[in-house]
Amino acid sequence: MKTRIKSIASLLVIALAACTWSCQKEHAPQSRQESQSVEEASSAESSSADEEEKPAESSIPDGARRLMKAYPDFVKGFENGKLLMADGSKIVYDDGRKKDYDQLLDEADPEDMFCMPYDRNNWHPTFEGALPQDPGRIRCEAFFKSMYGHSAEEVRRTLVNVPWFGQSVQITRLNGAADALRKVAEEIKGKPELQSYVKSSGSFYWRQVRFANRLSAHSYGMTIDIAVSKSDYWAWASKNHSETKRGIPYKNQFPHALVEIFERNGFIWGGRWYHYDTMHFEYRPELLVN
Repeated sequence: MKTRIKSIASLLVIALAACTWSCQKEHAPQSRQESQSVEEASSAESSSADEEEKPAESSIPDGARRLMKAYPDFVKGFENGKLLMADGSKIVYDDGRKKDYDQLLDEADPEDMFCMPYDRNNWHPTFEGALPQDPGRIRCEAFFKSMYGHSAEEVRRTLVNVPWFGQSVQITRLNGAADALRKVAEEIKGKPELQSYVKSSGSFYWRQVRFANRLSAHSYGMTIDIAVSKSDYWAWASKNHSETKRGIPYKNQFPHALVEIFERNGFIWGGRWYHYDTMHFEYRPELLVN
């Protein structure tokens, strides 16, 4: 009888041990491989959530992408159709309005600034359809004010003096504009045939465009006029100041080599406009980057 009881007790001990082992196995920590798989799945879910929160680069309009690339200190992102600016403001990229040429000049949004491609191979701009080709002449005032300043006083605080062939010109240090002009000067120094074109005719000047309801690009401190004595301007050749007048004869005396130096360093040229202004060079890297 005692032997039988001992056998039964042994069996109970074995059964209890087996149950305990099974329970421990069921609730034991996962293997390294299993744990890694879980972590990877969790990481993938987290990345997917982040991608949903951030707009995919392919969903950002090309013009907005160019602005982010050209002005990284000021254009911090693009979200819900708006440019996210460093000062905390949000600028609607495309207001959805169809505009005539005068409205493009005076009421431009950032998207409008790219409606005419800046073609560095086109030395004789013309009309295309209903629009005179003036790439870069269309500017969103809210955008440039957000970067350079909302008043003459604000812009002046960003200006530095850049040595310019015996003169000193005031250019904004923001976005690398002053550094870019210094590079232009260095390139021109090595080309004596260009020296007669370098005399400055003005840089910073906060003012409205004549006969218009918009600020001059000179107001932002990123523009320089040179060689006025060798310059041509559309209004000088036109019998009236109509912005949409056809048949304005194109004129230019500036060497292409000089223009190309400026363009290599982020400046666009007013001589590439149908409403040409050949003395005018404006720091607009967003129109030159890919």
